[in-house]
Amino acid sequence: MGVLTWAVAAVVTDDAGRVLLCRQGRGQRRYALPGGRLRPAESPVQAALRDIRAETGWEIDLVDLVGVYHLDGPTTHARAGRAGPLPDILVHVFRARVTEGRPSADPPPGCRLSWHAPDALPEAVTPLTRAAVTDGLASRSGVLRRVSRDERSGAGQPPEQRGEPTADPSLLS
Repeated sequence: MGVLTWAVAAVVTDDAGRVLLCRQGRGQRRYALPGGRLRPAESPVQAALRDIRAETGWEIDLVDLVGVYHLDGPTTHARAGRAGPLPDILVHVFRARVTEGRPSADPPPGCRLSWHAPDALPEAVTPLTRAAVTDGLASRSGVLRRVSRDERSGAGQPPEQRGEPTADPSLLS
């Protein structure tokens, strides 16, 4: 593990059970969970409440912690124009629900928000988002998962999406 960054995100749902996603206006324009990075002396809970409100305009209640996801850097050399490899990121992913029917503020430019049925997520979704939504909506808590930035590996997908058997529930207690 090289440079490490701490971040937060949330699987935010509404009364209809839809998931809130943000499509960034730069790069590959993939859909991701709302969230951001921790600031110095800030807890993951404080960061999640602050970042999600700032990014989406929605007031939320954090229900519980889905898990901690290790998004690792690429194993290949840095892309042209980058000063070095991407950092490893540890993301605390929470389960959350909106508290009001409408956002209390407009989201900043650069994030296009949209609600999605969990069984109809867009194809252009980040590996971490796909894994966390699956875990969050399956009511999993305390998940520890490594997620690769390389979508082709399938490392960020839950076992059932990779065609592997899921763990015996008695082992998870």
